[in-house]
Formats: sequence, structure tokens, C-alpha cells
Amino acid sequence: MGPTKPELSFEVFPPSSPAGTIKLTQTLTQLKGITPSFVSVTCSNHQLDYEQNTIALAQTIRQDLRCPTMVHMPAAYVTKAQVRRILAQLETAHIDQVLALRGDLDGTAPESDFAHASDLARFIKQVNPHFRVTGACYPEVHPDSQNRVDDVRHLKTKVDAGCDQLITQLFYDNAQFYRFQEACALAGITVPILAGIMPITNRQQALHVVQNCAASLPPKFVAILDKYRTNPVALREAGLAYAVDQIVDLVTHDVAGVHLYTLNQAATAQHIYDNTASLFAPVAVDD
Repeated sequence: MGPTKPELSFEVFPPSSPAGTIKLTQTLTQLKGITPSFVSVTCSNHQLDYEQNTIALAQTIRQDLRCPTMVHMPAAYVTKAQVRRILAQLETAHIDQVLALRGDLDGTAPESDFAHASDLARFIKQVNPHFRVTGACYPEVHPDSQNRVDDVRHLKTKVDAGCDQLITQLFYDNAQFYRFQEACALAGITVPILAGIMPITNRQQALHVVQNCAASLPPKFVAILDKYRTNPVALREAGLAYAVDQIVDLVTHDVAGVHLYTLNQAATAQHIYDNTASLFAPVAVDD
């Protein structure tokens, strides 16, 4: 028997417009033929109807794709009573995975039951220990952390609170990820760490990453942006090729899994799958 293959998973987000609904429908239809290890559904502080968006979409995905589904949950914007209710709904829908996040503190008035993602992770495990709780992590250090040591120390607290695995923020320099893995190992963090990959397919997206995400663009990718700045078709192809190259390198170095941030783009998900499927473990579709 050969070495265990990693798993490939995807992230989607609830649409906020009719056009977004069409795009998501196309993506979900495409994912039916890909059978990811799981699909995660994001949330937003600005979605006041969180349960009607994120939770409802997760239930639809679980029913239509018949694959494991993960729900993002922002600690700062849910109450203990709400979490209990949501967990019961998820269990009825055969969804047993939650990504416990703090939530972006962007001016939206937070709740007071959970100050940190670790508090939420611990509470979920207390309410229902059968839920698989995932935590978020940052290969290039969380923006609110003082340094790498401080960041990993807080991450260890989160894992000890009940996180079964971790998913990284998007990154474009695999060397940063490998250094992060080493720091986690030295801190005694032994849970699987899934690498978060977001293919950059246009220049505006690249600028957004630089301005809003805790991820830097290495010289190799900056050269691609400069080379094809006036050729959007070539830039898209180069961006997808770069993502595939990242994934191949990660799998070669025995990554636990790859989590693809699809931005609800069916073509992106299909391209990545077509070019990397043999690297990942096959996933059985539930009956």
C-alpha cells in the first residue's frame, strides 16, 4: 500500500445578488462531478440573516452534492443559545463540521458570549463532542499578533480548546507555509494543517489580496502580473498554472490537504481538479 493521499476541499460563499446565485448554481453543478472531501460555506458579519444564508446554503449543498459540508461560524457574532440551535439544525441535516472563527471586528456590534475562536471551539465540543471543529491559521502571522511566536502560542490555545484540524489563510509562497508548519510542530501542534489556495486570475483580485489579506505575493508571481498586465487571458492562464504548481509542490511535501478558495468560480474549480485530481484521495459520495 502506498502513502496516504491528501484530500482536496472547496470553499463557497452565499450569493448576494441574482448574478451571484447563477454563478454559485453553476459552481455547485460543477462540483457534483468533482466530489471534494468537503465543501465549506463562509459567512459575513454583514449578513444579519446568517442562519438563512450560510446555514441554509450548507444544508442545500449537503443534500444536493451528498458530500461532507462545513459551516463557518463567527465567534464574535453568535450567542450560546444560537450556537446550540444551529448545532441541532446541522446534526439533523447530517452536517458535523464547523469552522470556528473569531469574525472580523469591522465595526459591526459583536455579541458577548465568545471573545475568541478558541472559546467557541471549546463550547461546540461541550455541546456536542461528535462535531469536527476546524480552526483558521495564518502562515504569514495573524495581523493582530505581535510576531510568529505570539501567533503560534494563540494557535496552540485554539487547538487545545478542541480544534481537530486547521485551515490556513490563502498564501502564495510555499516556503512560508513550510516554515509555519515547522513552528507549529515545535509548539506541539499535531493536528492536520490544510493549505488554503486561492488562484489569482485577474489583476484586480491580486490587488485585493495585497490590500486586504495577510498574504504577500512572491517575486515569481509579481513577475507574472507585470508580464501579462495588459493580457487578461494570459494572466488568467498563468495564475491557474501558478496555483497548480503550488499544489503539486505541497502534495510532494506531504501536505495534509488542500482547501481551494473558489470564489464561486466553477471554471477555476474544474481547472484545478482536472490538473491535480490524481494527487488526491478519491472521495466516495454518500447515499
